[in-house]
Amino acid sequence: MCREIETSVIVETVKQLCIKATHELSPDMEKALNTAAEKETGTLAKEILGQLQENLRIAKEERIPICQDTGMVVLFVEVGQDVHVVGGSLTDAINEGVRQGYVDGYLRKSVVADPLLRENTKDNTPAIIHYDIVPGDQVHITFTAKGFGSENMSRIYMLKPADGEEGVLDKIIETVKLAGPNACPPLVVGVGLGGDFELAAKMAKHALTLPVDAKSEKPHIRKLEEEAFRRINALQIGPAGLSGDTTAFGLHIETYPTHIAGMPLAVNICCHVNRHESVCI
Repeated sequence: MCREIETSVIVETVKQLCIKATHELSPDMEKALNTAAEKETGTLAKEILGQLQENLRIAKEERIPICQDTGMVVLFVEVGQDVHVVGGSLTDAINEGVRQGYVDGYLRKSVVADPLLRENTKDNTPAIIHYDIVPGDQVHITFTAKGFGSENMSRIYMLKPADGEEGVLDKIIETVKLAGPNACPPLVVGVGLGGDFELAAKMAKHALTLPVDAKSEKPHIRKLEEEAFRRINALQIGPAGLSGDTTAFGLHIETYPTHIAGMPLAVNICCHVNRHESVCI
């Protein structure tokens, strides 16, 4: 038996996700920031992390965005196969929620309708929506607002199988080095390994929505995550790129089976706010 969900519920849910995620750091990111501030040994780096904490407090108390770049909305939507959305199109409902969230929430509208003509859509739509059909009768929505200071620093590589683990590590570190201060460190680094060209990029983006302290269930991938994370922080790029122990708060690698002739690798960089929220309807 199908469960019906009205599009009006989708609209309101997405609207509230937009406003909450852009005004309040998620608990996992706030914990990572506080932990880094306690452990940081660099004087300037510690001061910068303290300023980020103060910015977070002001944004939450005064209901203003954590960052002036309120991003382009990316959503991962898992639709239960026993759900029937009624009252209109699911995609239209999601975009209406984004429109209301960014207009009513007084958030910066950063989306242009055409990549060359550059005319602003004035409501931050359309969003980028990734759908998956899953068992069950719920709709699970994961929201992220991706700023382009960090997005522009992301990379995709089509590696050879012979490049192996060291080749993967080299490209992850290369991407972070090239980003330097431009991606507003401390960073969260999402990595997609395997699949094909576009799936690697999707996995890298999705990896940014995981809890910042999450670890892969695969022992060899967990080991790779730990080594990449260690090497990134050893770069001493530090908060705001002004040196320090904390270049990244976290790094996650998602994998998928791939072709015998290739090893696609995508590295998606996110700034220190890494806005993400999830909800089940």
